[in-house]
Amino acid sequence: MRDVLYLEEREQAEVLLKPQRIEVLRQLAEPRTCTEVAGRLGQTPQRVYYHVKQLVAAGLAEQVSERRVRGISEGIYQAAARSYWLSPRLVGRIGGLRRARDELSLGHLLDLMEEVQADVAALDRNAPELPSIGVSGEIRVPAERRQEFLHDLQSTLRDLFTRYGGAEGDAFKLAVACYPKGENHE
Repeated sequence: MRDVLYLEEREQAEVLLKPQRIEVLRQLAEPRTCTEVAGRLGQTPQRVYYHVKQLVAAGLAEQVSERRVRGISEGIYQAAARSYWLSPRLVGRIGGLRRARDELSLGHLLDLMEEVQADVAALDRNAPELPSIGVSGEIRVPAERRQEFLHDLQSTLRDLFTRYGGAEGDAFKLAVACYPKGENHE
């Protein structure tokens, strides 16, 4: 089972985004038969089997084994991943916002987050090591010093890109997002 399955196909999203199927998928966090899932959800095994088949066909779940019960073959299924990420491209931008390339725009920030999400989802989780770092914090800047802060942040990042931007060595992607917190911005 993968940690994350990144969904970029509309058909996969359509299969996933049905409340009944999400509940079935939650039950398949552990290998289970349709009968077991049906008992947990108070559904008929046939109804659960229909949903499981849809999930399997979309690559969201898989049959991991099979057992014989009273001469009948019964599949044991499991979710394909612990979590599922939907590509923002599946939804698009509400209101038809064009992709803004201005580094200080929210459109650019959304594009950047989409790129990071896709990159992280594509990492090989079986690699012996995945050197990475995630840092998050809150900085408080008086309104009259916002431009100074943004300039300092850009200068610091440019310095890092210049110092480590050569053609030698392992390539790393660095993405920094700076945005106002909902409760405190003006």
